[in-house]
Amino acid sequence: MGKKAAKSTRKFAASGQLKKTIQARRKFRDIKKKAEKRKGGKGKEKEVREDEDVSEDEEEDVEETSGKFKGMSVDDFLGGGFMQGDSDEEGSQSGGEAMSEDEEDEEEGSEYADDNESFADVDDLEDEGEAHLMELSKLAEKDPEFYKYLQENDRELLEFKLNDANAEVDEDEDEDAEAMEEDTTPVLTKEVLQRWQKALLDHRSLKALRKMLIAFRSAAHMNEEDQVLAWRIDSSTVYNKLVTTALRYTPVVLEHHCPYRSLPSGKFKAPTQTNKWKTLQKLILSYFHNVLHLMGQISDDEMLRLAFTETAKLVPYVTSSRKTVKAYLKTCLNYWSSAEDSVRISAFLSVRRLAAATDESIVDLVLKNTYLTLVRSCKSTSAHTLPAINLMKNSASELFCADHAASYQHAFGYIRQLAIHLRNSMKTKTKEAYKQVYNWQYVHCVDFWALVIARACDKQTLIERGGKESELKALIYPLVQVALGAARLIRNARSFPFHLHIVRSILHLTRHTNTYVPLAPYLLPILTSTLSASSKPKPSTLRPLDFETHIRAPQQYLKTRVYNEGLAEESAFLLAEYLASPPVQGSIGFPEVIIPIVLLLRKAIKGAKGAQGKLAKTKEAGIAKALVDRIEESGRWAEQKRKGVVFAPGKMGEVERWEEGLKVEDSPLARYVKVQRKAREKRRKLVEKAREGEDEILED
Repeated sequence: MGKKAAKSTRKFAASGQLKKTIQARRKFRDIKKKAEKRKGGKGKEKEVREDEDVSEDEEEDVEETSGKFKGMSVDDFLGGGFMQGDSDEEGSQSGGEAMSEDEEDEEEGSEYADDNESFADVDDLEDEGEAHLMELSKLAEKDPEFYKYLQENDRELLEFKLNDANAEVDEDEDEDAEAMEEDTTPVLTKEVLQRWQKALLDHRSLKALRKMLIAFRSAAHMNEEDQVLAWRIDSSTVYNKLVTTALRYTPVVLEHHCPYRSLPSGKFKAPTQTNKWKTLQKLILSYFHNVLHLMGQISDDEMLRLAFTETAKLVPYVTSSRKTVKAYLKTCLNYWSSAEDSVRISAFLSVRRLAAATDESIVDLVLKNTYLTLVRSCKSTSAHTLPAINLMKNSASELFCADHAASYQHAFGYIRQLAIHLRNSMKTKTKEAYKQVYNWQYVHCVDFWALVIARACDKQTLIERGGKESELKALIYPLVQVALGAARLIRNARSFPFHLHIVRSILHLTRHTNTYVPLAPYLLPILTSTLSASSKPKPSTLRPLDFETHIRAPQQYLKTRVYNEGLAEESAFLLAEYLASPPVQGSIGFPEVIIPIVLLLRKAIKGAKGAQGKLAKTKEAGIAKALVDRIEESGRWAEQKRKGVVFAPGKMGEVERWEEGLKVEDSPLARYVKVQRKAREKRRKLVEKAREGEDEILED
């Protein structure tokens, strides 16, 4: 009778891992055969031995285990490399380069889609030397956020005296082995979890990390019938503690063993390809996919925020896997476009972390998918969805301004796309063609690119870039041309709300880029149409139209007094904002610029005042009269400021210096706009409260 097999070998065979190992070998063999077929004709290929059936393989491997692998521990057995066929280095380097993207996806899927992977070779990396210990007294300085979490939730770990935590992890292994011999799944208890926490905190133990992440996978897939799980979790408290511990502790341990580089530009470089990192990589990718799987089941906003915050810290460790990056980006953008505001912000911060990669292809992927997600989300706009859309536009504009050179390529292509839609509408001139331009997506796209370029070309950004102009500045002219072309496409009373949206976007652009754009010709027709004596406004009981949530006036609003007054108020405010902006009010020629505007408005006011009875438009005329008075007052103020000028208009250098020294915010028109803006903001808040049902009284 042969010598009895070692205890570790018997434990391995009894655990059922042998059959799983054979399946993993076969899966790798199929992938390898497929890759070699595609490579065909490049010399003699290696032949892959065909296994007869499952039972023969089991017998053969049991003999092998009791013979060749006799005396080996379970960890040595699993770390032997036969599960990967070749070494990890060959699989990840030469093999990965030869394969196509589809083959890489298949190979990656085999790495972490199978729960049979035990990652026992991670244990061989355990370094018990003092060089790898972080003293608890220094934890508050090195990672204050993590230290604060421990103080609030796991104070006993901070008070824990240094002992052999690895011995406790070994005790867990013995308990697991006993459960395996009894053919039952071990139950995860609070005591076991605390032992792992101590080992992770005191020793940054990779063995404890491996066991915890395997338990985390059991937690992520615990409700699925077709999964073979390594742990059973019966307590909701233990479940929550396990998920929180895995999310918080994993980045800390990885940062200790495989630190990544942060560049002065804010970008990061992935960890160096050491043997330790190559061994840990598959474990981390498996864990990352388990987190993404779990996030699809979580409904608690607090847990989702924690998941996004902690996974963002792991982004440098997963950028080598394109499949993982795509899956993570898709998850982040999905929550960014549909979740609560706090979760949206956490998801966006994770997207921004991805965009900080040095790999340009990842940056392009992030920018493209972010823009497309934004466009899909703003297909319809209402009072309830507008705040979320504005949040998305503002956050996405920040992302595009992180790398101006990369953003230019995308901005150029998408602005050109807007121009193509406009050209087709101008050529065809049909109702369907006009809908390609007169829709919410077009409005929000124009507004988004105005935000991006305004932020990129702002004076503060210019200072931060050391005086270097942004690459996006070249797109100001094409964007303005496209926007104003869309405003000229249809000129009737129903389309005036669309025109006001376009003007708002361009006005924001001109203020921040200090670029003069003639917007008065697009606002004056709207304002003068409300003062026309020929039109007879109809009385109605309709509520005032919200111009922020409409791009086309409903039919019942046309020629009504409430719509007329709303148009007069909105267009007069935008005209005042335009004339008070630095490119106009700050110009040395401001007194001359306002002459035709004042003359046209005075003529319209005179016609409105001449109407009697039902044709009278007292309120509209009053709004226009107040605006004209402020414009003329500002003209006199500008004349007073330039009274001491001794240089000729041709001296452009002197003109620019004079304009830079002028304080535009002190002008009468700027003060008028400031008061109007406060009044409008107050009214907006009252309307918002009334919409939420807080019984606020709306006053005129």
